[in-house]
Amino acid sequence: MVSSISSTSASTSLLSQAIKAAKSNAVTNSASSASTSASSSSSSLSSLGGNFNQFLTLLTTQLQHQDPSNPTSTDSFTAELAQFAGVQQQVETNTNLTSLISATQDNQMASAVSLIGKTTTASSSSLPLQSGAASLSFTAPQAGDVAIAVTDSSGTVVKSETVSATTGVNTWKWDGTTNSGTQLTDGAYNVAVEGSSTDGSSVALPTTVTGLVTGVSKTSTGVDVDMGGAKIDMTDLTGFSGT
Repeated sequence: MVSSISSTSASTSLLSQAIKAAKSNAVTNSASSASTSASSSSSSLSSLGGNFNQFLTLLTTQLQHQDPSNPTSTDSFTAELAQFAGVQQQVETNTNLTSLISATQDNQMASAVSLIGKTTTASSSSLPLQSGAASLSFTAPQAGDVAIAVTDSSGTVVKSETVSATTGVNTWKWDGTTNSGTQLTDGAYNVAVEGSSTDGSSVALPTTVTGLVTGVSKTSTGVDVDMGGAKIDMTDLTGFSGT
């Protein structure tokens, strides 16, 4: 556990950096990376298919309008057919790869369903507030001041605190209240932790959040585990327990 400390110049600086990092995490976590990836993949396949059709049109037009007295050499024609076959194979490979990815995601979904109802930990900056409580852990390289900042999905800072941490793993619990004492509703929030390295410079401390798995959902890039309102990529899970 960690304990709160009074503000100093150094701790104020750490808190300022934590707030900035938490706002950045809010932007990152709110962005739809899955949709972007799906759009990019679809666009690439569409572009490849368009090139395939364009190549076929050009090749057909060339055959129709070649000079009978000076036809295209067989070597050039063979090379063009090889290119044609190569593009066709790329289109089919991309299509088959998409099907393979979908099948893999289905298997991940089946595995993830067994986690529903279990308390799970994950390496993430997305902090789930469930039943008015949230918990995270971080590893401090040395004992001293550590700043923690929490924002909502819009990037507004709702909680900021400087605590005294010990060397190694530390746990911080949040009761869902703001700096002014207002109780927030359950949902997904964003967190950042800033501490000091052994050489005295400030350093971002990765967080491991804890939450109860309430569901799973499939995305274009994988499977998300739902912890209340927070969605955590299944690959970020680090452990779970029965309760």
